[in-house]
Amino acid sequence: MQNMMRVAVDAMGGDNAPVEIVKGAIDAVNRRADIKVILVGKEDIVEKELVKYNYNKEQIEVVNADEVIETGEPPVMAIRQKKQSSIVVALNLVKSKEADAFVSAGSSGAVLVGGQFIVGRIKGIERPPLASLIPSKDGVSLLIDCGANVDARPSHLVQFARMGSIYMEHVVGIKNPRVAIVNIGLEEDKGNMLVKETYPLLSNCTDINFIGNIEAREIPNGYADVIVCDAFVGNVILKLYEGIGSTMISKIKGGLMSSLRSKIGAMLIKPALKKTLKTFDASEYGGAPLLGLNGLVVKTHGNSKAKEVTNSIIQCVTFKEQDVNSKIKESILNKQESERID
Repeated sequence: MQNMMRVAVDAMGGDNAPVEIVKGAIDAVNRRADIKVILVGKEDIVEKELVKYNYNKEQIEVVNADEVIETGEPPVMAIRQKKQSSIVVALNLVKSKEADAFVSAGSSGAVLVGGQFIVGRIKGIERPPLASLIPSKDGVSLLIDCGANVDARPSHLVQFARMGSIYMEHVVGIKNPRVAIVNIGLEEDKGNMLVKETYPLLSNCTDINFIGNIEAREIPNGYADVIVCDAFVGNVILKLYEGIGSTMISKIKGGLMSSLRSKIGAMLIKPALKKTLKTFDASEYGGAPLLGLNGLVVKTHGNSKAKEVTNSIIQCVTFKEQDVNSKIKESILNKQESERID
């Protein structure tokens, strides 16, 4: 039990809580013997869901939290006032090292605020970004920031690039990942002031593989492995990606069922088509980690079903095994040291 990855899960957060959250937790422990899930929420409600399943009782623990932070509540006030909410209780488990990670489909604002104020930022990190994996032509790319910092400075984007590179190399396994900044053109002098000021800073970073600007149409082609932007741009890209993905899947399925001939063709191509369409399913990629904290905090979609919850829990294992936080700390310390020498 001591070597298990301990993941605190917000059992009350999201549109489908607690049913899909608990199911996702059960699926995770049934797939992996090295994971222990701590379900945080209203104990009687969580226990009522758990009796539906068969699982190793040593791999599931329930921690009571009587309050729930709703999506529309002001995040800072909610974190301060609802000390017994599932989000606050779970984040405190990470802070006290009783859990290695926290996963929630609940209030994005509360998770972001709580992550910074309760778990705390790594020393030297200015703004923790949300980093989401998105499908590309030959695999996945990391979109950073996709929701945490709508108003960012050039120095923030540089740190996003460094943290994103570390994540892609050590969690996803892409050596020397290509880093690009989102812009409206490839030329260095294009874009708004934020991008224009950030470009030369990234060009001078010797510890990342910066390849320049990337236009939105090149993101699905896998032109870069790490896509850097502020959260306003990143969230628009992410939501558009998800919308196009679900619409495309729906249109393809509708077209294949439109006639007898197409139905016969669908039967022939079903295995290959299923595999291809799977790459556009957001639930396959788990949640978005909030990088740069003293512990792992993962935010999943508010409408997450069990599959996304399961994948979000399992992705925490790789994060811990690769000791991503230590690598981020080392990167920031090395940068600060080099600046002092210069």
